[in-house]
Amino acid sequence: MDKKVRDMIDVSAPAAAPQQQDAAQESALPKEELERLTNDLIAAFKSVFDPEIPVDIYELGLIYKVDVSDDRDVEIDMTLTAPGCPVAGDMPIWVENAARSVEGVRDVKVNLVFDPPWDPSRMSDVARLELNMF
Repeated sequence: MDKKVRDMIDVSAPAAAPQQQDAAQESALPKEELERLTNDLIAAFKSVFDPEIPVDIYELGLIYKVDVSDDRDVEIDMTLTAPGCPVAGDMPIWVENAARSVEGVRDVKVNLVFDPPWDPSRMSDVARLELNMF
């Protein structure tokens, strides 16, 4: 995937409003377009659920990083709740398909990462409430 200048969507804290991180680089994408892509990608991530946990992957904190290139290529770093998750081979495909459904996205690459390992502290307050974990 050709990446000249990229924008990184901060999805590390789903309970907080996502923000674009400025890595001392200027984007060719207009701010409004990047904000739309951010919101639409988050909505797409919220349509993917871990089948063993009735909470979407965004609120669970499974999406670690999303890069959007000037060409609207999207690269996603995500994890699983456990390395031995029974849908480890399927969930990245579900995330890729969800991201591809966003209007304006050209190409999508999903990387499955396990560093740092996921733990319940990554969940948003919404997820904690849904799982009665307060």
